[in-house]
Amino acid sequence: MQILQILLAATLAVSQTSASGGRNGSSDLVLVHSVIDGDTIVVSNVGRVRLLGIDAPEIGRGLETSAPFGREARDRLTALLINRWVRLEHDGVSADVYNRRLAYVVTGDGTLVNATMVREGLARVSARTPLSRLAELQRAEAEAQAFRRGMWGATPQIPSTGYTRRSKATRPPTSRSTTPSQKRRSTRKKNP
Repeated sequence: MQILQILLAATLAVSQTSASGGRNGSSDLVLVHSVIDGDTIVVSNVGRVRLLGIDAPEIGRGLETSAPFGREARDRLTALLINRWVRLEHDGVSADVYNRRLAYVVTGDGTLVNATMVREGLARVSARTPLSRLAELQRAEAEAQAFRRGMWGATPQIPSTGYTRRSKATRPPTSRSTTPSQKRRSTRKKNP
């Protein structure tokens, strides 16, 4: 009887793994504390999490200039996630070289935030290994390209720099060189 229970439990575990698309599993609900940029968040009990399979433009730090759509991506991710409960779905490698957790971020209503950012043209697909949701991310990117959203078509708002003014200077004076025909005309007027 115990052997049957063990076999039944093992069968259920295998069927649940294959039903989830081979993903390593989802976390319990975690709270998003802050947004670092368009593809990195900080969550409770986990720390920094990099959205798996996507890459958003970088925001400028210090004296660096922000890449086009970098701030828009960060602001959109903030609007989607700040102070909200989400689930993290792991797939493959669990951390990157910067020791950030790699995960899909899923909201309470089942929205895959990674795909939302790509669909809105604020991130691109950057998967370097096969992922279970890669096809979904690629469809989102194709949609963003087709409708020319975000980085795929719109011109970013480039903020004016606050420390420079437009110059009101006029064109510099040009040196007047006279052609031989102009010289002849001027000499004719002088000689009666």
